[in-house]
Amino acid sequence: MPQRKICVVVTARPSYSRIKTALKAIQLHPELELQLVIAGSALLDRYGNAVDFIEKDGFDIAAKVFMVLEGENPTTMAKTTGLGVMELTNVFYNLKPDAVVTIADRFETIATSIAAAYQNIPLVHIQGGEVTGSIDEKVRHANTKLADLHLVASEDAKQRVIKLGEHPDKVINTGCPSIDLAKEISEYPFLDFDPIEKYGGVGSNLNWKEGYIVVMQHPVTTEYQMAKAHITETLKAIKSLDFPAFWFWPNVDAGSDGTSNGIRTFRELEKPENIHFFKNLEPNDFLKLLKNSKALVGNSSAGLRECAYLGVPVVNIGNRQFRRNRATNVTDVNYNLNEILEATENAIRTDHFESSEIYGNGNSGKRIAEILATSELTFSKTITY
Repeated sequence: MPQRKICVVVTARPSYSRIKTALKAIQLHPELELQLVIAGSALLDRYGNAVDFIEKDGFDIAAKVFMVLEGENPTTMAKTTGLGVMELTNVFYNLKPDAVVTIADRFETIATSIAAAYQNIPLVHIQGGEVTGSIDEKVRHANTKLADLHLVASEDAKQRVIKLGEHPDKVINTGCPSIDLAKEISEYPFLDFDPIEKYGGVGSNLNWKEGYIVVMQHPVTTEYQMAKAHITETLKAIKSLDFPAFWFWPNVDAGSDGTSNGIRTFRELEKPENIHFFKNLEPNDFLKLLKNSKALVGNSSAGLRECAYLGVPVVNIGNRQFRRNRATNVTDVNYNLNEILEATENAIRTDHFESSEIYGNGNSGKRIAEILATSELTFSKTITY
């Protein structure tokens, strides 16, 4: 019996850590053939060149799709998505996969869904059914309606996808593959590398070994005009904290130019001596850095997913993660210097929390591969109500 060809499209830096263990499990499964497509900002140096880490991890890449237009505003997001539809349509036509996998909710992931669904290729959606702010909310639910099989990350998400009209038999709670990596790190939690020595980056050579925080803040697409003002509040708070901080560059979203400009301007004018900036780290190294930190500050979903499992205190800023399921490790604040500063000081003084399995128990990748090998793959469905 021929292997099923499973085409997985990775479009951005965070998407790789969300799917890495599933990619490995698909690659090793005797009944599956992995067709890995790398697209979007995952190919770009300014956003961390995730493709280099993917190739280093031993994955063969079936196709690369350059589709990101400069500008980082709602218009370029729409055009990037349109370009993605055209390019990915050709990729799927040539690869002839038995199923296409689209990941989560980034704005450009809907290009994967449209290109597959319109060509009658069974579409598998990973991590649907969650709720947040920004354009991701619409994209996530649109992906759900285009998809034929739903592999969600939590029980709450499963029930929501069913309420959206999807057949219960096609909605499976696999947990999030990123928790598989977090479980590996929890079993060997030591920070066995110097992040500045290994990855370089920009900024002061911090005395971080006695304690540090991690900062990762992205623009909110529905508030993109405020991106520079939002990031400046956080920069001021972290500088005032006078505590070592490893700060990561934002994703490519509407407003990321404002976020990046705010960081560069602050760095040049204020010269913060307690902050070191990075574009990207390998997924396992990033989780080791998180696990050993005092807190994560910003608005990354890693604070709600991986940090819940790792027990790391999180200061979640603004509306980007609005209504997403969270464990007790998360404190929500507004874009306000004093609120951010106070919450971060409290987080640094707080011990790590008990591990939460709200997004899985660390066995998602293998489960996803087995489902892809054994499930009936169809490209038509009857909506249930």
